[in-house]
Amino acid sequence: MKFSSKLKQGEFVVTTELTPPKGTDLTALLATAASLENHVDAFNITDSHNARMSLSPLAAASALVQAGLDPILQMTTRDRNRIALQSDMLGAGCLGVENLVCMGGDPPHLGDHPDAKPVFDFSTLELLDAASKLNAGIDSTGNKLNKAPVFNIGAVVNPGADNLDKEIDRLKEKIDNGATFFQTQAIFDISAFERFCDRVASFDLPLIAGILPVKSAKMAAYMNSNVPGISVPASIINRINESKNVKATSTEISATIVADIKPFCCGVHLMAIGWEALIPAILEQAAVR
Repeated sequence: MKFSSKLKQGEFVVTTELTPPKGTDLTALLATAASLENHVDAFNITDSHNARMSLSPLAAASALVQAGLDPILQMTTRDRNRIALQSDMLGAGCLGVENLVCMGGDPPHLGDHPDAKPVFDFSTLELLDAASKLNAGIDSTGNKLNKAPVFNIGAVVNPGADNLDKEIDRLKEKIDNGATFFQTQAIFDISAFERFCDRVASFDLPLIAGILPVKSAKMAAYMNSNVPGISVPASIINRINESKNVKATSTEISATIVADIKPFCCGVHLMAIGWEALIPAILEQAAVR
């Protein structure tokens, strides 16, 4: 069953991320996807992740479609103007890509081409609105299409945002502009996530909770200092720091988080960042797959 159908039917879904290579060899990406085929419902294809130039996500998403897998194409406003963004979305529709997740993207100065000029011609809200209009058979200025794509349109939300009221208002705006599901920033505080879910329950939209296996105490400390909305508790940092088998400990921690948040969301988004081989064990220990 397709990812979009599972969302509509209320099934618990699992998504993860794949980063296209810096080059044209998709062998490793496709092998990773194939190894997770029976565990993951759809794969986010990142768009030059961390502003590091890589293969077009549209090409990688098309390769997944050809392999019988379900991609979620990340659309970022960082690098392309409104003409190019709409053109790429129509191209995605022609190639059989049905799922989009719309976001701004990391600023170019953080990546490997720091002198690149940011575009941000569309805001994220305008991008969501444009995708919704394409579904309705028109472009962002109202010109008719000869055939409309059929997109399952997603967006992102940060339940750990410092200004949660503003973040929820922003979520409402994204819904108003066409978002039909949300993937979240990584969750570590279960109680805070439950309170967030209670506040947005009336929206009755699929919420897919982000899960990020912690690779080291250094990584956790960096995220706490530099990544907005992430707060890795000292108890987790201490467990990782004292572990003799970090992968096994990280798997246990992630599985516990998945099991604890499962009643409050419609799925999990596993951001394994090179540890994709742990995903089956995390899901098994969490009794998800």
